[in-house]
Amino acid sequence: MIEIFTTGGTIDKVYFDALSEFQIGPAAIPDMLRENNVHVPHRVTQLMRKDSLELDDADRAAIRAAVEDSAASHILVTHGTDTMVVTGRVLAGIAGKTIVMTGAMQPASVRASDAEFNVGFALAAAQTLPPGVYIAMNGMIFDPATTEKDRAAGRFVADRG
Repeated sequence: MIEIFTTGGTIDKVYFDALSEFQIGPAAIPDMLRENNVHVPHRVTQLMRKDSLELDDADRAAIRAAVEDSAASHILVTHGTDTMVVTGRVLAGIAGKTIVMTGAMQPASVRASDAEFNVGFALAAAQTLPPGVYIAMNGMIFDPATTEKDRAAGRFVADRG
């Protein structure tokens, strides 16, 4: 079984016409999995609905506690891309679990989103990688300890630094 924790981020943003802006809505992943005929046993728990830039140490501690307390050994965390690496580093050291984080550069609700690909890729990674913490973005697997988001390029890259 794969335990899926959602935290918000761009993947869950929806457009509100009256406000002329995107806001974080309900978790997109349950509908995405159903619509794409995904049958891997899973459970989705929405931990929070925040932009990752709004996450603080208490939020990251709550994410870590949820992962630690889960009986599942395969975990998927959807998360905003801006601070995904930071949270990934907080999750380091949890023994016996494969923890894969993913998100999207465009909301799942828009046609040209990378959300469905990233979630499918992350689900496969969670089932096949050895225990540890990983970021699954841009068709690649990254180690949060040595990764950064290149905002200009709109992708994750190995740390240059």
